[in-house]
Amino acid sequence: MEKIKDFLSNLMHTQFISSIAVITISVILYECIAHFLRKREKSSNLKMFKSKKGKTYYRLIISVIRYVFIVVTILILLQVNGINVSSMLAGVGIMGVIVGFAIQDALKDFVKGFDIISDSYYNVGDVIKFKEIEGKVLSIGLKTTKMEDLKTGNIISISNRNIEQVEVVSSYIYINIPMPYEVKLTKAEKAVSNIIDLVKADELIEDCEYIGVSDLADSSITYLIKAKCNPEKKLQARRNILRNILVGLEKNNIEVPYNQIDVHQK
Repeated sequence: MEKIKDFLSNLMHTQFISSIAVITISVILYECIAHFLRKREKSSNLKMFKSKKGKTYYRLIISVIRYVFIVVTILILLQVNGINVSSMLAGVGIMGVIVGFAIQDALKDFVKGFDIISDSYYNVGDVIKFKEIEGKVLSIGLKTTKMEDLKTGNIISISNRNIEQVEVVSSYIYINIPMPYEVKLTKAEKAVSNIIDLVKADELIEDCEYIGVSDLADSSITYLIKAKCNPEKKLQARRNILRNILVGLEKNNIEVPYNQIDVHQK
């Protein structure tokens, strides 16, 4: 019993206390630095904190600082608990290949993370598409990119190594307006012009233009228009455009065509 008490006493007065102190100091230092940077971002009028590129670099700096603190804290804890860190680091070269295979996906994420930032694949605030999901980029870290699904509001994490599957969503919407063959071209294009006026009046739309005839389908002729809007508002803007198309066609006494089957009898 005395031996157990002595062991616990020695533990509480040496490695255990030192380890708790190291972790506490590390957490406090990290939170102080992160709080300072967050406060600086909110209060600063510098362009670097307002632009998408600046916000991207800021998020990356926070991510790097976090990983640095984690690594340094682990090394100090090992040293405090009697493990010779210098000897361990000297053996990293021997274990490097083995460890490399074990963490190759993480290494790919790190490399691609730097590629995303340096080559400006996308920035914080951009709208991207990943596996049929469109969302706004919230942060870009060393391992993952976080985005908010525009349809559901869910937060999705994308491994940076999957950058080849990510598309940056453009600010343009292309929509076909179908009209029956019975409607003459002059009347059809006049209706399209009226529809464009209605679309431009929408506060979500920055600009809209007529592109031309896009298809001669089985039961209709389709006329293509292009509208520009904030990618974040694209879903609602598309709904508004479709409604304005119906209103415009109705005002011009044009019915929306539907598939028809002609039956011929001998």
